[in-house]
Amino acid sequence: MRALVIEPEAGNEPALVGHRLRHHGFELTDVVLSDEDGVALDVDLGSPSAFDVVVAMGSIRSVYEVSTRPWIAAELDFLRRANANGVPVLGICFGAQALAASHGGRVVPAERPQVGWYALDPDDSSGLPGGPWMQWHHDRIEPPTKATVLARDELCVQAFKVARSLGVQFHPEVTSDHVAGWIGNGGAAELARLGIDPDELLAQTKAIEADATARANRLVDWFLADVARLGAGEAVADEVDDVVVVERAPGCRVDS
Repeated sequence: MRALVIEPEAGNEPALVGHRLRHHGFELTDVVLSDEDGVALDVDLGSPSAFDVVVAMGSIRSVYEVSTRPWIAAELDFLRRANANGVPVLGICFGAQALAASHGGRVVPAERPQVGWYALDPDDSSGLPGGPWMQWHHDRIEPPTKATVLARDELCVQAFKVARSLGVQFHPEVTSDHVAGWIGNGGAAELARLGIDPDELLAQTKAIEADATARANRLVDWFLADVARLGAGEAVADEVDDVVVVERAPGCRVDS
């Protein structure tokens, strides 16, 4: 089986999510759409039908920048074609926002940023694992009318399902290495503005990393088996013996 990973800019690799997909036998193809300045790279996403699943990752950009960033338009078009071809999508943060927009929803600025580990209580019947999940975003989703909202909090929609695709506003893929990278690539200044101690955030991430890894595994398993209906996620991981360490390339923080 093949999975396409769409990275709006370098450094937004799927980490724990990608590791779990490989566990289920997926071969991952990563495509980076823009450079560090948000300028489109000369890449072609190709045909969605060449893949069994698409993972759309986060970005420091916003979906409503589509008129000035051609690569956003290209991603939205690809996600529309994925839906037309019956290819399921897992959208994460910006990727979830792009998934919503590609199905007729909207993305607008949130009332305030949401950064850090937040509790989440999904609909009991949804199957979506509860939090805490890592958040780092400034926008919110107005889901398409045909979507089923699975979880929301006081700020925004946190998860929705549409067709065989899933969008999550939070970051199930993150490791402490991710968070350290985001802090080191511009995130520290933002955390200071928000009154968040970066050392405390990183320490909190390390303290719950094993639990977060298990939750990420459960989310991927549930997505594959129940949402995408690929029959690849039946072996749900309730716990992990060791934290999975996934190397990540240096890159931008993610805060859509």
